[in-house]
Amino acid sequence: MFRLLLMSDTHLPKRAKELPAPLLAELPRADVVIHAGDWVDVATLDLLESRSRRLIGVYGNNDGPELRARLPEVARAELDGLRLGVVHETGAAAGRERRCSARFPDLDVLVFGHSHIPWDTTAPTGLRLLNPGSPTDRRRQPHCTYMTALVDGGRLTDVTLHRLPPRHREALIADSRDGA
Repeated sequence: MFRLLLMSDTHLPKRAKELPAPLLAELPRADVVIHAGDWVDVATLDLLESRSRRLIGVYGNNDGPELRARLPEVARAELDGLRLGVVHETGAAAGRERRCSARFPDLDVLVFGHSHIPWDTTAPTGLRLLNPGSPTDRRRQPHCTYMTALVDGGRLTDVTLHRLPPRHREALIADSRDGA
């Protein structure tokens, strides 16, 4: 059995100065850490490599030459019989299952990023599509997020979307709007 920690679109240090403490606390519990691109800084890659038992990552559209030199555009791994892929961009939400099934017919699960919008669907072909959202840049979402899951006997189970508490600055802005 493998415990997975999934994240994407960390955009450090532009969207936050550091990864959130609850996410960092998950690192020692994870057998495999997955990052679906848009790291932005090399320091985050170095941090996750140093603290992860196994890291599977790809570069995103906001990642420069240093990250692109160290990471692939598409990553693939077999975990306990589960065929997993990671990519940053999958295009528009409309037709995503069809496009990804055609592009990745040999996968059971595809983890992607880019939109910062959590996503969990299964295509008619059986391909499971997961986007963990962003732990640092919620954009138009109510919360920053990441995911955890288990792989057991070639099956993905216990997929959980974790909502992070507002960062201190966001909490102060919310308090000022509420008159506190």
